[in-house]
Amino acid sequence: MYALRLSHTSLWLHLIAALAYSALTFAFDVLTPSLTLDGSIGVLLGLYVCSCPAKNTIDVMFADRFAAGRIWSEWSGRRWLLLNGLVLVGGWVAIWCGMTRLVGA
Repeated sequence: MYALRLSHTSLWLHLIAALAYSALTFAFDVLTPSLTLDGSIGVLLGLYVCSCPAKNTIDVMFADRFAAGRIWSEWSGRRWLLLNGLVLVGGWVAIWCGMTRLVGA
């Protein structure tokens, strides 16, 4: 049986990467010489960032039948679940920023 690790560090790094890309797209007109490249980077970054909470969800669902209850019963587990939600939203924002660049190209 695999032991679930409630890692906060990688989640924070993913969230910072997604929000940094989103902030740069709002601050500057172009990050690279091509809007298509800007958009592609944003969409791929957003999909990668969203894959981390998706992986964690699958691990919680299938690793142990009672894992979700144990995680929800502790404050550190609740913070981890909230951070997963924030990372997912941050990834969606990066995908949205990338898609607007692709459509605008």
